[in-house]
Amino acid sequence: MRFKGLDLNLLVALDALMAERNLTAAARSINLSQPAMSAAVARLRTYFRDELFTMAGREFIPTPRAEGLASAVREALLHVQLSIISWEPFNPAQSDRRFRIVLSDYVTLVFFEKIVERAAREAPAVSFEFRPPTDDNEDLLRRGDVDLVILPEILMSNAHPRAKLFDDVHVCVGCRTNEQLSEPLTFDRYMSMGHVVVKFGNSRRPGIEEWYLLEHGLKRRTDVVLQGFSMLPPMLVGTERIGTMPLRLAQHFAKTIPLQIVELPLPLPTFTEAVQWPALHDSDPASLWMREMLVQEASRMVSPLATAEPLINPDQHEYCPAHL
Repeated sequence: MRFKGLDLNLLVALDALMAERNLTAAARSINLSQPAMSAAVARLRTYFRDELFTMAGREFIPTPRAEGLASAVREALLHVQLSIISWEPFNPAQSDRRFRIVLSDYVTLVFFEKIVERAAREAPAVSFEFRPPTDDNEDLLRRGDVDLVILPEILMSNAHPRAKLFDDVHVCVGCRTNEQLSEPLTFDRYMSMGHVVVKFGNSRRPGIEEWYLLEHGLKRRTDVVLQGFSMLPPMLVGTERIGTMPLRLAQHFAKTIPLQIVELPLPLPTFTEAVQWPALHDSDPASLWMREMLVQEASRMVSPLATAEPLINPDQHEYCPAHL
């Protein structure tokens, strides 16, 4: 089909090439032969009067013109899919929808296992693909490459709709045999101890406590750097090191690991985990169903402070103002 001289099928080929950056992989993704995809590239170049891609080995490198077209093409194809092709009502019990979700190991362990369990009852053929947070979460949403992103609300962009899920606070954790945690942890002792820290994404983004210290020109002793919170508790067992992590996750691990949880001697605020989705998915029945489930299950979560040990007291902070 042509629209003002453009074969609209070529837009599907262009979108596949932008996603795969490889001719063979792009052809396979849209069920074309390699010669047919090569012909599509030639026709795209003729229509747009631009090379669109240059070769670097086997990788297709998009030109500025192709980069400029990519977002509009992806949005147009998504709009057709959601508004025209996927017009049927969503029936969870009969759907085989796969939800692609960006979330951390923390959210997976303290929250999403409830979603997977409920979905298994209500929509047994529905499946999930979990992806770790990256530095381009907003791009994934813009391109519609994922259905949902779950992150601290403070890290989300304003370009897509979102909904709040649950709150949490940061605490300090260490091995139960760590004698330095037998008394209320002061700011000076916190800074002097060896730390196991978590850094996120390809850029190794530091955690909120690290940002706080950096803003005040402070540097702690870092002994171990990890990729996710779930690795942190095992790295503390049998050592004098400490770590900083969300209270809900610390309580989760304390059930099976000899973990001691104490108040963090830093005035960090409560943070809110939220879910965000592509703006084009706002009225998608399947996305609506999943988002409603997320909000419902989040509303049933008990505050972690309600079950915390007496040592946890978010209204008192054992930090030294002279250092801040």
